[in-house]
Amino acid sequence: MNLKPIIFTCLFFLGNPLFAQKFFNKAVLTAEIQLNNMVAKETNPSVIPRSLFNDGSFKSVDMYDWTSGFFAGNLWYGYELSENNNLKQEAIKWTKALEPIKFYTENHDLGFMAYCSFGNAYRLTKETYYKDVLIEAAKSLATRYNPTVKAIKSWNDFPAADSVNIYNFPVIIDNMMNLELLFFASRESGNPYFKDIAIAHANTTIKHHFREDYSTYHVVCYDTLTAKPIVKETNQGYAHESAWARGQAWGLYGFTVCYRETKDPQYLQQAEKIAQFIINHPNLPKDGVPYWDYHVNQPNYTPVFNYQPNQYPVIPRDASAAAITSSALFELSKYSKESAQLYEDFAIKILKSLSKKQYLAKPQTNHHFILKHSVGSLPHNKEVNVPLVYADYYYLEALLRYQALK
Repeated sequence: MNLKPIIFTCLFFLGNPLFAQKFFNKAVLTAEIQLNNMVAKETNPSVIPRSLFNDGSFKSVDMYDWTSGFFAGNLWYGYELSENNNLKQEAIKWTKALEPIKFYTENHDLGFMAYCSFGNAYRLTKETYYKDVLIEAAKSLATRYNPTVKAIKSWNDFPAADSVNIYNFPVIIDNMMNLELLFFASRESGNPYFKDIAIAHANTTIKHHFREDYSTYHVVCYDTLTAKPIVKETNQGYAHESAWARGQAWGLYGFTVCYRETKDPQYLQQAEKIAQFIINHPNLPKDGVPYWDYHVNQPNYTPVFNYQPNQYPVIPRDASAAAITSSALFELSKYSKESAQLYEDFAIKILKSLSKKQYLAKPQTNHHFILKHSVGSLPHNKEVNVPLVYADYYYLEALLRYQALK
């Protein structure tokens, strides 16, 4: 491996007064090393890094997994932070390999899959090819919109926790993250339909997904004849009425994007209320990196799975939820009139926590992922206390947003 570009990058950052904070310099250099090592080891863009299995072995996916676009996005962000041209060339390769997803209609995740990869490619290059793929992907995502429910169907079905009922129109809070693709497609194509259905989905989510304290249900299943919710449950959280940490982060980020794209004050209010829930939650650890669920082990919350607390004497944190929250708060701080400094300070606090050795991997460890200690789905015993490619994505995005401030 040629270390000259890495040494030059290190000297550049350390010698540049604009980037005097040590944590930022270290984070960028670590990310550059990890990404370069990952692409040196994983050379086939159809074998996409996602995480680790519980036994510590490498976990990859194909292009139709919901996480498929994040690694290409990481490479674009890594290039943007470090100006390492090798990362740019790898980003192009890994992005173009995903082109067939533009016709995928089997779930709602086109926003994650396409916008995190092709969206960053278009933002940084302005090449029409990337824009055309994104607009086609938005058309595919739009096929899942139901005008009666006024929402985009997430999964094709949802087996209820009672192991009896199966619901055919589930909507998950994660779906708020896919609206950015639709806003983009309307802006770039001139077709208002994409924006219209994004707004309708956001409004339906506000109406049915949130409790009075602005915590969110993970899954809401609808009757497609009446548009009324049939059931509200969790899938990856602790209990049906608990606050799954990453779900809170998805909601915060999604409604911040909605305000950016529409300037509708109800979305700003929603984002700020969610932010306040997170920041002021009594069970949020002091470093700002949440437990995988805000109510795990709390009284009056009944787990929906065979939870064995003795198996987790130390409650797992979720660095992915923290990274998403930090990135979202950086953006929200630009829009808030009363709490801008609070959001910015809290975003920086989280980012600095994630940049410490507890969470930031030592170079050439962690199977070349950047962050440690995330949780995919503890109820399914999948991806518990492991790196996750999307944790890295939003961490890199948060670093870029921090850089923009400084």
